[in-house]
Amino acid sequence: MNTYKLLTPGPLTTSDSVKEEMLVDHCTWDDEYKSITREICSELLDIAEVDSQEYTVVLMQGSGTFGVESVLTSIPKEGEKVFVLSNGAYGERMVEILEHAKIPYHVYYEEYNHQFEPVTVERIIDEDPAIQYIAMVHNETTTGMLNDIKSIGSIANDCNVTFIVDAMSSFGGMKINIEECHIDFLISSSNKCIQGVPGFSFIIADKQKLIDSEGNARSLSLDLFDQWKQMSVDGKWRFTSPTHAVLAFRKAIEELRKEGGVVQRSNRYQHNNLLLVKGLNKLGFKSYIEYKDQGPIITTFYYPEDKQFNFKEMYDYIKERGYVIYPGKLTDVPTFRVGNIGEIYPEDIENICHIFASFMEEKEHVKN
Repeated sequence: MNTYKLLTPGPLTTSDSVKEEMLVDHCTWDDEYKSITREICSELLDIAEVDSQEYTVVLMQGSGTFGVESVLTSIPKEGEKVFVLSNGAYGERMVEILEHAKIPYHVYYEEYNHQFEPVTVERIIDEDPAIQYIAMVHNETTTGMLNDIKSIGSIANDCNVTFIVDAMSSFGGMKINIEECHIDFLISSSNKCIQGVPGFSFIIADKQKLIDSEGNARSLSLDLFDQWKQMSVDGKWRFTSPTHAVLAFRKAIEELRKEGGVVQRSNRYQHNNLLLVKGLNKLGFKSYIEYKDQGPIITTFYYPEDKQFNFKEMYDYIKERGYVIYPGKLTDVPTFRVGNIGEIYPEDIENICHIFASFMEEKEHVKN
């Protein structure tokens, strides 16, 4: 099998030492394994810089979407409405989850390259007293848009509504002040900025609001309160856990610490992203998002104006040279995406920019 580095927002390229952790088998009932679960929960609270008396952590089997669905279907009481802010595919996925669960909701849609207007958020909440929850994505990987959770969190706090944030592609890779942003439930995943492998999501939750949700869940396996109730006793997952992913995640947290924590990792990601955007802009690939709104995780680029440009041809060319990028997720304009998280360093970004340049030069030579 050919090996290559992933320029994607997760799954991402992991270190060899993280991969090696998965060579060990563990029993889910074993006390040593349960202690690893407790250790991870404690570490996540430390990374989040929140008080363990006020907040708690729940690990949930499955991808990040499982974590989002767990929160959205476990926390709202019967008849209460969720207000979704959506400017990308993952905001739209929240709406799908609520539709399937038959939970009342209201959606404020914005264009994929626009921020939400706080005045509109306030007005909608004022007009609808049934709204008790705001749910939104922090870093929308559809485009790379970094949404302003601080201003929306302030509104949620002022209006006394619960604030739910999908921080899938930002937690661990950039500083998030959970208390300052008034976040009640933050959801992320093992295979994102902490640089583990796929297998589970995790929720950093306001402890009292989680306790108050007992009995609200619309699902057995995704019942957030019941998962926490069992896990908080001794670290036991209610159902079979992804043991190898858990071991890898513990190692990934250790490596995050060695790198210098979230601040240093964020600096690396920001530097990678700046190099990428500058490099590809010079080659004529225009960014979809204005840089002031651009998150450091993944960037969306328009296709070049050349009518003969073929994304599949470029994708294969890049893959043959050791890297994999992402197709676009927009339906109205042709785009592609390049991520720069995981075990990706400035030399990788310089390499990928050279590969893009070589591809464009070869195509220009053939055309002439």
